[in-house]
Amino acid sequence: MSEEFYRIKRLPPYVIAEVNGMRAAARAAGQDIIDLGMGNPDLPPPQHVIDKLCEVAQKPSAHGYSASSGIPGVRKAQANYYARRFGVELDPESEVVMTMGSKEGLASLATAITGPGDVVLAPNPSYPIHTFGFIIAGATIRSVPTTPDENYWRALDRAMAFTVPRPSILIVNYPSNPTAETVDLAFYERLVAWAKENKVWVLSDLAYSELYYDGKPTPSILQVPGAKDVAVEFTSMSKTFSMAGWRVGFAVGNQRLIAALKRVKSYLDYGAFTPIQAATVAALNGPQDIVDANRALYQKRRDVLIESFGRAGWDIPAPAASMFAWAPLPPALKEMGSLEFAKQLLTHAEVAVAPGVGYGEEGEGFVRIALVENEQRLRQAARNVRRYLQSMGINASAA
Repeated sequence: MSEEFYRIKRLPPYVIAEVNGMRAAARAAGQDIIDLGMGNPDLPPPQHVIDKLCEVAQKPSAHGYSASSGIPGVRKAQANYYARRFGVELDPESEVVMTMGSKEGLASLATAITGPGDVVLAPNPSYPIHTFGFIIAGATIRSVPTTPDENYWRALDRAMAFTVPRPSILIVNYPSNPTAETVDLAFYERLVAWAKENKVWVLSDLAYSELYYDGKPTPSILQVPGAKDVAVEFTSMSKTFSMAGWRVGFAVGNQRLIAALKRVKSYLDYGAFTPIQAATVAALNGPQDIVDANRALYQKRRDVLIESFGRAGWDIPAPAASMFAWAPLPPALKEMGSLEFAKQLLTHAEVAVAPGVGYGEEGEGFVRIALVENEQRLRQAARNVRRYLQSMGINASAA
C-alpha cells in the first residue's frame, strides 16, 4: 500500500504551481499582483451567446444527459466554421467531435491511441498536455524542437532513424503555446508528406487559430490536400470567443482517429451541458465581430507590452500570434534561471509570469507573459519591472 500509483509516479512536480502558490499567498496578504501568468481571458463572451445559454437553460428538457460527441447542430456549426475560415470540407458525423476544451480532447485521444511502449514526438518547450497527456497514457516522449526551421526537420528524421520502437505520433502546435511561433501552409504541406512517408499520425493543436496579428491569418494543416489521411486538429472556443471556463473545444479530421476519440469519450463523459452546446452553436453561426474585436484588442495589448517593457529595460520580441509573449530573461539576469526570475518578479515587482522551464527543459532562459490585463495594468507592470531591474543594477534608460 505504500507504493506510489503507476501514473502518478510518471508525473513530475508541476513547476508552474510553485509560482501560482506564491501568487495566491501574496494576494491573500493583500498585495496587488498583476497576473500575467495564466492565459485566462479577462473578457466576456458575446451577449447573444450568454442569452442563448440562459434561454436554453430555461427549458425543462435541457437538463438531462447530452451527447458525448456533441449535438448534431454543434458539430455542423464547427464544420461550417472550417469551410468558411479554411475552405476545408468536413463531415459533421464522422470527422467532427466536440470536446471539453482542446486539453481534454488531446488527453482523451492519447488514452484512445497510445499505450506503454509507444513513442510520441512532442515539441519542447510545449504546453504540458502535449507531453503529459501521453505520459499519463503510458507512452514515452521524444522531444523535437518547437522552432520550425531546418533543424526541426533534421530532428524528425533523426527521431525516426534512431528511436526504437519508431515513433507513431507527432504533436504540432502553431501558433505555439508557449513560444507564439507560427508556420505557413508550406510547412504543413511538407509535414503531411513527411507523415505519410513515415506512417506517423499528426495531432495539430490550433487553439489560437484566430489570435493572429498584423493581418497574417494562421493556416490549418487540413488545408493541405490529403491531410485528413494522417491528421486530426484541435480547436477551442476559449480564446476566440472568451469562453475559457465553458470548456468547449473540437477535434476534426481523420475518421479513424475521430472514431477512436468518440469511443473513449463515450465511456468517460456524457458531453457538455446542452445549453452550453446550444450557445456554442450561436457563437459559431452568429455575428463574428467579437473575433475581430478580440484580435485587435490583443494586438494592441501586445504592442503596449513590447513598447513599455522595452523602455523598462527588458527587450521582448513581438509575438506574431497567440495571447502570449515568449520573453528571454534580461541578459544580466540569465544565470538566475526562469523559475527564480519569476519568483523575484512576483516578490519585488508584484508581477506574475510563468517560468519557461515549466514547459520543458528547452524553455529555460525564458518566461511566458500572458496578455490578460488591460493596457493600463500592462503599463503599471512595466513600471514595477523597471524599478526591479534598476534595483538589480540594470539601467532602463540604456535600453
